Amino acid sequence: MASKVARTAADALSGVLFDGMTIMAGGFGLCGIPENLISAIREAGVKDLTVVSNNCGVDDFGLGILLAGGQIKKMISSYVGENKLFAELYLSGTLELEFNPQGTLAERIRAGGAGIPAFFTRTGVGTLVAEGKEVREFDGEHYVMERGLTADLAIIKAWMGDHEGNLVYRRTARNFNPMMATAAKVTVVEVEELVVTGQLDKDNIHTPGIYVDQIFKGAHFEKRIEQATTRPREKANA
Repeated sequence: MASKVARTAADALSGVLFDGMTIMAGGFGLCGIPENLISAIREAGVKDLTVVSNNCGVDDFGLGILLAGGQIKKMISSYVGENKLFAELYLSGTLELEFNPQGTLAERIRAGGAGIPAFFTRTGVGTLVAEGKEVREFDGEHYVMERGLTADLAIIKAWMGDHEGNLVYRRTARNFNPMMATAAKVTVVEVEELVVTGQLDKDNIHTPGIYVDQIFKGAHFEKRIEQATTRPREKANA
């Protein structure tokens, strides 16, 4: 069996990227985002991308750097309020946007990974979210049909991984990453710690390696804080 371990993000993405592809990118805000893979995609210069992600980073970090480079054609997201460039591009008609309630987005990705083409949910009934979609009544309640989501590529961030691609995420950095790892034709993962197969606790593996095609240890993790909120400093004599 060929090794899944790559040296760098660029090596892991070799032969995978193409113009017009759909990419799922893990992360919530700036937590658990695949920083190294995003940078490698920027360097590769692929364009007309459809990106499925909870949000689009900030203006100069995360997916925001792909937006600034004009590489993203469409976003499928649930929250984009931290990116001024995103708002400008959307309002000018340059960027396409498919908004989803956050739970619906998560379930669309999970459904895609599970081979479920569509499902019904009450969320969004009677709003713009339901426009153009089938609405059915079940047990006296109305539900809107949502389609499962899949992608050509999922770029994932995990805390630890082994040479077979088994993954462990760290706390809230897990977010959308596990669902996305199951929902793409190719899944590429960057980890903070890469260990030999067998070193991870088998009962605590979050994503089995069967879903992972390439894995590498990230060269650098900046881990920015999106919004720093602190208490006022107490006076010394208080």
